[in-house]
Amino acid sequence: MITSKTSFLALIGNPVSQSLSPIMQNAAIQYLGLDLIYIAIPCKNKDLEIVINALKKMNCKGLNITIPFKQKVFDICSEISPIAKKVQAINTLKLKDNENWSGTNTDVDGFLYPLKNLNLQKKTSIIIGSGGAARSVTQGLKDLKLSKITIISRNKKSLNELTSNFNSEIEIKGMLNTDKEIDGLIQEADLIVNTTPVGMSKTINEDTMPFGQNLWNNIKSKTIVYDLIYNPSPTPLLEFCDKKGCITIDGTQMLIAQGAKSLSFWTNGLDVPFEVMHDALKKYLQSNK
Repeated sequence: MITSKTSFLALIGNPVSQSLSPIMQNAAIQYLGLDLIYIAIPCKNKDLEIVINALKKMNCKGLNITIPFKQKVFDICSEISPIAKKVQAINTLKLKDNENWSGTNTDVDGFLYPLKNLNLQKKTSIIIGSGGAARSVTQGLKDLKLSKITIISRNKKSLNELTSNFNSEIEIKGMLNTDKEIDGLIQEADLIVNTTPVGMSKTINEDTMPFGQNLWNNIKSKTIVYDLIYNPSPTPLLEFCDKKGCITIDGTQMLIAQGAKSLSFWTNGLDVPFEVMHDALKKYLQSNK
């Protein structure tokens, strides 16, 4: 039961209407018997600092941060974890002493969750996109000790920033989506990760697949294709690649794993039930087909 003493957690971003985080987080909160509730709050870019600072005064215990604010919340935090500094993206805030925000990043752990047992050491990979999510993915692939990472993006500025941040640690090549070498790289890659929002529900875009379907026509079977999007599932990209014989992974496991890590962070290390969160999402998605 929600009372005047109930604290809340929230997702801040734009858009947030498609998010499944409230479904899985509230299921875990109920299972754990916590006097908490998790909600999604849409926020305009110009209102970000006002909204987040106002939440300090409203019994808010923590926040998840999503597109497009994962880099913009750095200035709001008084404490930032080493992993968040490394990937230059924050997706989780915790209010300390009802006064200051502590920021961390659980996306790296979430991203790695479905890849842990696939033996990707020394394999080659491609990352599609160069935004905040791509930073977490790059760090995750570095942790898995892949031999080479190629990042393909439309945005030259963010592409150069991303490759320069990580290039001293692993072989990383940045390429614009117009480069003619891309077709060959797609055919050779062992793992391809889409970090862009192309294919997401309620996203207005001419393409339903990153950089258009033609890019994917020659993908080889057995390639692992991982789309961070979890709604819809499967995305047009995964549907297409599945028909090509690829191993496909959607963003559901990452969503749950990073969410569980966030909830554990907010509750000072509680063991959060992955399966409870998974079952809540599965039930919700089946009922909304």
